[in-house]
Amino acid sequence: MGQYSIGIDLGGTKILTAIVDKSKGEVISFIKKKTKKDKGIDKILQKIINSVNEVLLESGIDINNIDDIGIGAAGQINREKGIIINAPNIECSDLNIKERLETEFNKPVILGNDVEIATIGEMYYGAGKGEKDFVCIFVGTGIGSGIVQNGRLRYGTTGTAGEIGHIVVDIGGRSCGCGGCGCLEAYASRLAIEKRIIGALKKGRHSDIENYIVEDKPIKTSMIRKALENKDELVTQILTEASDYLASGLASIINFYNPALIILGGGLMNAIDYFYEHSIQIAKIKSLPTPAEKIRFEKAKLGDFSGVIGAALLADYRNI
Repeated sequence: MGQYSIGIDLGGTKILTAIVDKSKGEVISFIKKKTKKDKGIDKILQKIINSVNEVLLESGIDINNIDDIGIGAAGQINREKGIIINAPNIECSDLNIKERLETEFNKPVILGNDVEIATIGEMYYGAGKGEKDFVCIFVGTGIGSGIVQNGRLRYGTTGTAGEIGHIVVDIGGRSCGCGGCGCLEAYASRLAIEKRIIGALKKGRHSDIENYIVEDKPIKTSMIRKALENKDELVTQILTEASDYLASGLASIINFYNPALIILGGGLMNAIDYFYEHSIQIAKIKSLPTPAEKIRFEKAKLGDFSGVIGAALLADYRNI
């Protein structure tokens, strides 16, 4: 294992690109770019290329001193061929990102999905360090998880294991981005919470969060936290409801898989203690007594950098 790799976390709202010192799990330099208005293959690819060039320039590290480039993308991927099959949030499909970036930078490129890389980051340098069996769950625009069994990620038969966001918690319930109905993601993700708040405001409910909302801009986690700190009734109600649904999903994991540890990450978990604490409290109540007694919960320790650190370690992890 060399010293430096580039890690890229490609999501529906941002690209986070970083140079990582793999020997310490430290981010040397990083660049964050928004992707919400840059849909489509060409725009996204150019923004990734620009991000890599910028982070190299900012760090002062030459590309020749970089081992490889790891990238995690939200969506369906082909790990072997390095192809993003379908990423609806960025309107990107059938993109051979491995070939395109290897041609551009003359470095090996390794592709994983966004939760896979975040789980690897936490396994090496975060809350999962030294643990052999755990589940890592990230609550963001969607909800995804990584399963670590005997110190290795479990991918499943089709490479899609860990889609906890699409556990059905309400038969015939709310529409989900996957095309189904009643999925956990439609009830407990940050996007679901935002939709519920906006819907309530349109119906005439009043909330402290109205003081922070900017027209045509998404509701940020910091706004939700401020409203909660001010004991806002509407935000507290909606956040509690989302937390209760998340707890149902967690209880299902505890009962079915019986892990020793569940690591919870993502913006809401990192920023809002109530959301984290209420979710695990209710999850233990809803779980069967025996697994509930033994289950441990931890917050993800690497914050926004879980993904880029894990992406930078992707090649070394797969070569073990």
